[in-house]
Amino acid sequence: MFTRREVMIGAVTAGTVALTAGPNIMFARASQPSTPVNFAVPEGACDCHVHTFDPQSFPYSPSRPYTPEPVSVEELRALHRALHMDRVIVVQTTVYGTDNAGVLDAMKQLGPRARGVAVIDDKAPDSALDEMDRAGIRGIRLNLETSGQTDPAVGRQRFQAAVERIKNRKWHIQIYTRLSVIEGIKDQVAAAPMPVVFDHFAGTQAQPGVDQPGFHSLLSLVQTGKAYVKISAPYRSSTLAPDYSDVAPIAKAMIAANPRQILWGSDWPHPGLPVPGRNNSEITPFFQIDDGRVLNLLPTWAPDAATRKTILVENPAKLYGF
Repeated sequence: MFTRREVMIGAVTAGTVALTAGPNIMFARASQPSTPVNFAVPEGACDCHVHTFDPQSFPYSPSRPYTPEPVSVEELRALHRALHMDRVIVVQTTVYGTDNAGVLDAMKQLGPRARGVAVIDDKAPDSALDEMDRAGIRGIRLNLETSGQTDPAVGRQRFQAAVERIKNRKWHIQIYTRLSVIEGIKDQVAAAPMPVVFDHFAGTQAQPGVDQPGFHSLLSLVQTGKAYVKISAPYRSSTLAPDYSDVAPIAKAMIAANPRQILWGSDWPHPGLPVPGRNNSEITPFFQIDDGRVLNLLPTWAPDAATRKTILVENPAKLYGF
């Protein structure tokens, strides 16, 4: 039996072979919604998780785990016109390491509707963080999952270092990790003096669902207001495309625990997964996701319009300072 991650890696690998077979092969572009949004998206709605890739203007890190295709800010604007999103959070990815120039440039192009989340190291001076704050950066990201870091002990070390670094700033810590790591850092999260945000359903897998180890600890952090969760990228939790029906119980449980700690994000342009053993310079195609259809899942998870406004508008406004 293949795991969900193995299935996704296999799909990426197959796609890469097909798309890089010859010099005249065209790579798949970032997807745009093909399904219209079927509910009233409230004014001020925010897509809390997107990425930008512009290797011509901002070269990728030589140590990146994979190479994504380029995307433009204009493509991002087109996505949000289709989704009726007024605000956006641009999130730094592993392919740029700690060079946040691309995120800052995208935010500048997008103007007041954008905020960002950076990746830093201990070499970044406070003056650089001050400058990023003025530009609209509102948090730092620990991307443990994409880098293959699954040791809870390392997670504890990385988390505590992040707390110490930004404890005097009005920023948050965003983490992409899995439930086993969250279980290992739950006491630190509960004690943290700043907000903590978990990406992509906090790494919860649709199977075995709400009964898997660590899920109830996560819900406790959400219920007590100690952590936010992004109900984003359901395709990273499920293989049941295009409606990811087995994600619904997870999403509903998270929202029921505390709707004021839930954020929504698209994860556009849907970067593929690093493929172990493959040269990191080979193009890893984007997943082709219908973001209109995915956004239409939200009313099935949160039927109440007021709850959706809380998730789409009020929570991001508070966390990111719109």
